[in-house]
Amino acid sequence: MNAKGYQVLCTFISFILVTACQSGQKMEEVHQEVAGVRTSQTFLTKTTNTANALEGGHLNYGLVADSPFEGILNGVFFENAYDAEILQFFDEALLATDENSQFTQEGAATYEMSKDYKTMTITIRDGVKWHDGNPVTGEDLEFAYLTIGHPDYNGSRYDTTFQNIVGMDDYHAGKAERISGIKVAGNRVSLTFKEANPSILTGVWTYPLHKKYLGDIPVAQMSASAKIRQHPIGFGPFKVKKIVQGEAIEFEAFDDYWKGRPKLDRISLSVVNSTTAVKALQAGKIDVAKISADLYEGAKKLTNVNLLGQMESTYTYIGFKLGHYDLDKRENVMGGTKLSDKRVRQAIGYAINNDEVGQFLYKGLRFQANTVIPPTQPNYYDTSLAGYTYNPEKAKKLLDEAGYVDRNGDGFREDPKGKKFVLNFASMAGGDAAEPLARYYIQQWRDIGLHVQLLEGRLHEFNSFYDRLKKDDQKIDLYQAAFGVGSDPDPSGLWARDAAFNYTRWVNGKNDELLQKGISVEAFNNEYRAEVYKEWQALIKEEAPLIPTLFRYGFLGVNERVRDLELEAGSVHVDWSKVAVTAEKPIK
Repeated sequence: MNAKGYQVLCTFISFILVTACQSGQKMEEVHQEVAGVRTSQTFLTKTTNTANALEGGHLNYGLVADSPFEGILNGVFFENAYDAEILQFFDEALLATDENSQFTQEGAATYEMSKDYKTMTITIRDGVKWHDGNPVTGEDLEFAYLTIGHPDYNGSRYDTTFQNIVGMDDYHAGKAERISGIKVAGNRVSLTFKEANPSILTGVWTYPLHKKYLGDIPVAQMSASAKIRQHPIGFGPFKVKKIVQGEAIEFEAFDDYWKGRPKLDRISLSVVNSTTAVKALQAGKIDVAKISADLYEGAKKLTNVNLLGQMESTYTYIGFKLGHYDLDKRENVMGGTKLSDKRVRQAIGYAINNDEVGQFLYKGLRFQANTVIPPTQPNYYDTSLAGYTYNPEKAKKLLDEAGYVDRNGDGFREDPKGKKFVLNFASMAGGDAAEPLARYYIQQWRDIGLHVQLLEGRLHEFNSFYDRLKKDDQKIDLYQAAFGVGSDPDPSGLWARDAAFNYTRWVNGKNDELLQKGISVEAFNNEYRAEVYKEWQALIKEEAPLIPTLFRYGFLGVNERVRDLELEAGSVHVDWSKVAVTAEKPIK
């Protein structure tokens, strides 16, 4: 999809769930309109197998990764998507959510809100047990808050929602031993907030932490402990039987799961390289695996596999290192980097043709991202905002205005002081498209006169890549990564001044103001909140701390012997307690 006059209409995506009259299967029909061209694609979202389920059964799950999984297997501490993918089998939140990400009464706990929306009372159902047989209690949920709010906590969950709890400030500062706004009575917990906040109904933390099991470990040492890395305990449908660190996990059914014993007896998870994932599905070595867009063409040809798909709550982006994270102040600090001039960042965005990337590298299964809120949050996603569509002439003009010009005729621009200007670009290994994409971006930046080189001349392994980002490696000037957006529309966890996940380290007063407005009492009015977040998206577009590049569809390849596997909205996670198999061995 080429640009006309270097202008491309921003992608508009709408998706509706429809029922296929003949099969009765749930499907997602996706309409895509780009530059006046309209196409339609339909994906299954549930397996088609209706044969009688076996009693018990064993399923093989492929974790598609080109690196070992890190293995921080706890909701309070995990940092990456691979560990999150593992957690879905054995742990979960207490409160369930609906298709609009609002809490419901269908989970392992129910809740009540006070009339002033300042106190939430969560009641854990009777019979909800940890895998060691102990009941999940109100103290366990409180213990999660005590851990995340602790001064020695080294994770990334301490955000504005936690800070809004009465007494959290004193506890976090080490001035109090408890959090005064949290009261526990048996299986009931009340959370009292300083201010009413609409995110209370979508983003309150409801993952408990097993106090009897973990309470003797100092908070600073908890994430590295054997009880989390080697012998994790949850209260989900399966329990961990054995871990081969970074490579494989054996799960077995949890007989006392609060929804009832799972239909499967066992799940064996193993890491599968992206280059061999499709072949492993074809050969029946694995039953289920995530399928990325660059594997889609091969996977859809398989006759023994159902390919399930839908829009993901994820966007890829080009990020700019604009500062560092001050560990003492626990906040981001800008300054001292090569990309402080937003005009240079904007030029980098206008130089790349993501319509072509989505069409040719990803077969139309990824597409131009116009903003940092994905279409899976339709109440807040701004369809009218023009993203950084391909416009190299505009990019060159911005660089000229900023004083970055080629003074010596070598084809590359020098900085305003006439010094050599070279940028180090970090990107991750993984999948056939990773290296061509990185090289393509570098070439397009060269076309506007920017000297960008691949950091250390190579792609970087997933875990080390993110470790260097988190530690603000000064060798990195810009990078390519992805954000998965949570159920809560409040973006503070990724964008706030003190957010550890704010890897660009961008700090902006207007950003602070809009993020606060988005969780104010006025924001209980959804129209008001939507307007705030549209203004916020426009701010991100203008200031360009990062350039959103691609939205995506996510897929699961599922062997035909599997039944009752259905995708959850906005993700490719499922309720594994319902999944069954209808044959002893995978169909080849």
